[in-house]
Amino acid sequence: MCVRSSPVLCILCFLCLLLLTPAPVPRYTIYMAQSFLIFDFGADEPAAQQARHKIEGWKQAFRLGNKILLKFEREEAAEGDGSRAKAAAAEKESASKKKSAAKGKKDDAGAPAEPPSRIRLLIRLDFSDHEKLSHQRWLDRIPTEDPFKFTKAETVRHTDPEFSKTMELFDSLD
Repeated sequence: MCVRSSPVLCILCFLCLLLLTPAPVPRYTIYMAQSFLIFDFGADEPAAQQARHKIEGWKQAFRLGNKILLKFEREEAAEGDGSRAKAAAAEKESASKKKSAAKGKKDDAGAPAEPPSRIRLLIRLDFSDHEKLSHQRWLDRIPTEDPFKFTKAETVRHTDPEFSKTMELFDSLD
């Protein structure tokens, strides 16, 4: 009951309390600290698979669940890319012919040389607001580990302007 006895004043006090007191907001469901780590492995498929294996091991060992997700982006080298891909394919083919001729083996001249593909590994770190320290530790740790430290790395944080573009790319990959 209001200190004042008038019911009109009591309603005014109630309205003032509604306007001055903000609505309660669930703290841990609004903000998720997301960041993306993008590693460019070039055409090195074994290193990319080793990196995938390392991430899967961490997820299992540290019980991370869906806090660390990874997806591969594979870009096939287009034949219209220029003379570099064609020259590399021709160089590989001529080198294999020389090796097989030296060994006295027959070569498959009809098999086309497969152009190298570009492999990028996208890792999404998705920690809740109260796990900021864990989030930062994983951001610092992953690029320094063995399969990742020899690749070109890029970090995209949730405050970066290209974050939404990276999020769309990550969601579109299988």
